[in-house]
Amino acid sequence: MNTFEIIFGNALIVLFFVVGLGLLLGNLTIKGIGLGSSGVLFVALLAGHLGMEIPDGVGSFGLVLFVYCVGIGAGPRFFPALAREGGGLAKLSLVIVAVGAITAWGLGRFFELPTDLTAGLFAGALTSTPALAAASEGTKVSAEGVAIGYGIAYPFGVIGVVLFVQLLPKLLKPKEAEEEIEKDSEAEEVRHLLVEVSNSNLVGMKIGDENLSRFGCQVSRVMKEGRLVPLNSEDEFCLGQNLMLVGRARDIRLATDFIGKKSEASFVMDTESERDRLVVSSKDVGGKLLQEIGTLRNFGVVVTRIERLGQTFVPTPETRIEVNDVLTSVGQSDGLKRLGAMIGHRPQAFDQTDMISLAVGLSLGIFCGMVPIALPGGNPMTLGLAGGPLFVSLVLGYFGRVGRVVGYIPRPTRLLLQELGLVLFLANAGIVGGASLGETVSKYGATVFLTGGLITLLPLLIAYIFARKGLGLTQPQTLGGICGGMTSTPALGALTASSNSQQPIVSYATAYPVALIMMTVLAKILIQVMGVSEASGM
Repeated sequence: MNTFEIIFGNALIVLFFVVGLGLLLGNLTIKGIGLGSSGVLFVALLAGHLGMEIPDGVGSFGLVLFVYCVGIGAGPRFFPALAREGGGLAKLSLVIVAVGAITAWGLGRFFELPTDLTAGLFAGALTSTPALAAASEGTKVSAEGVAIGYGIAYPFGVIGVVLFVQLLPKLLKPKEAEEEIEKDSEAEEVRHLLVEVSNSNLVGMKIGDENLSRFGCQVSRVMKEGRLVPLNSEDEFCLGQNLMLVGRARDIRLATDFIGKKSEASFVMDTESERDRLVVSSKDVGGKLLQEIGTLRNFGVVVTRIERLGQTFVPTPETRIEVNDVLTSVGQSDGLKRLGAMIGHRPQAFDQTDMISLAVGLSLGIFCGMVPIALPGGNPMTLGLAGGPLFVSLVLGYFGRVGRVVGYIPRPTRLLLQELGLVLFLANAGIVGGASLGETVSKYGATVFLTGGLITLLPLLIAYIFARKGLGLTQPQTLGGICGGMTSTPALGALTASSNSQQPIVSYATAYPVALIMMTVLAKILIQVMGVSEASGM
């Protein structure tokens, strides 16, 4: 036995090798497009094809951990998105996922593709790893087909959505071209700039009343006696005055031209006691518009940016606050404390993880997945290791606490656990599917590639028409909602890199949780429906 066989005969070494090499592959990008964590699946497919193995049980552990963290993160926004103004974008997500599932079912029947392969194509075309998890666990003995289908369709899902949001504006009719997204190569991160007032038309107007948010900017501080202090509701514009603007580079440029010019003054500001990051946890605040809360009027605080689902944007008065939003706020310390108390901010929310609640929540989720659910005219089904933990975590995430079980995990910890669970699950799925990879591709040939491409394309086209004509959404809202409905973060990155509007980010964050959950549910339903059809010989 040579050294290679000794090393790769160890299942743990194979596991970490597949995960490490897969993440390295996922980090490679072409024009900003990369595989991300899904790179692990492609390396694992190759490893499985070569006959390598990883420890038993790793995939199940990763699956439970991954879907539980997904539910905890999506829970606070999923139910409100269905019930409030976000209902329009929630409907858009439902249309995208439903069209994808119907297309997968129809093409699967037409081309006589097996259930597991069709479910994998559905999950891959919509770039949904939770759907992959639900489908893999749902088919049990034929999970290898799911992994192969996902691997085939995933590139279509990633590249297709990116090209759609970039090329569509160029193909619009002239009357729609007014909304065409302009390109700009500048960085998208939010920054600040000191600006001197020289527009005499602004003199005497209250700074807080002048809606600079139309430029995508906020005034956070005013220079007084050589020191930048937080803006208050009585501050007025005056010539020569220095203001601190917060926004993206392109937006700041437009706002600066309106206000005056870039200031060369040196300044000092207290960033320790006059700025804070506040986490929204109050259900009473979730769903309210920023102008309804009146942060400047009632607390003397300016919310300069909001972090939501990993995206940062400058809010407008019409921005709707959601539970678990992180508000970067500037104001006097007493105002910050009062605002924090009103929105339910807990200082420990950034770094405190209740491990007992995590263990109890996971146990409840696994138990819930074992409970049989009676179906009319058919055999009872269970939610399984994907559906059970997802359902429990959605409930815990929404309510925040059920009894002594805490439904909150700090975002950095949650993302780490979610990523760990995902790569372990993908490694196992790829190893299982790799054994029959060559046989599947040679048997079905170009049919599976055509099916994957159509499952991606048809939901995009129908969703765009539905959003514009049926829901009356603007183009930025529509494209952002489509990115969320397709759970495509790379497409959102391509969209925001060429957009002057922050609407796509907000729309993405509203549509994403609904799509994430519905893909998981419909993956299970798709398997049930196709399984019944196969059993009846239809």
